[in-house]
Amino acid sequence: MGVGDVGCETMEPEATRQQFPFYNELQAIFAARMQRMLWAEAEGGSKKKGVQLSSEDEEEGNEESEGDHKGSTSRKKKKKGKMVIGGGSGGGGGGNNSNLENLKEIMEEFMRQQMQMEAQWMEAFEARENERRLKEIEWRQTMEALENERIIMDQRWREREEQRRIREDVRADKRDALITALLNKLRREEM
Repeated sequence: MGVGDVGCETMEPEATRQQFPFYNELQAIFAARMQRMLWAEAEGGSKKKGVQLSSEDEEEGNEESEGDHKGSTSRKKKKKGKMVIGGGSGGGGGGNNSNLENLKEIMEEFMRQQMQMEAQWMEAFEARENERRLKEIEWRQTMEALENERIIMDQRWREREEQRRIREDVRADKRDALITALLNKLRREEM
């Protein structure tokens, strides 16, 4: 089994890179582990090698199953943190310490990138939220303006209706006065 194939036996490397954003970082971690295993075999540390192989096999199995779960990165980080602490207390050689330092740097870089991505996501979220608020304020102002315009138009219509009614009343009064005058004139002429 090659270094690039760990936990991805059924996937093409390019498809894996597209699906998992930290593919290159994890590949570097696995390459460092493989190198450490080869050094341990070359030095002949059989007891230490057995412990490392069992913990690495277990972790590779976990990462293979966790590759599909987005929220499982915290478990991975804890497990890797335990390995770094356990490896340091074992009192390995200078090469092992440099590998642990390298692994630590990779994990710190991974965490830094994760924090940066979260900060960018928060900025984008806040920008969208501010844009939504501005559009909501603009929409409310437009609705208020339309409501005010409707109220003004309704008021004008009522005023016009009132003026038309007053004019009709004046015409009716004039007509009544004219009819009354005509009737009075007719009565006078009949007498």
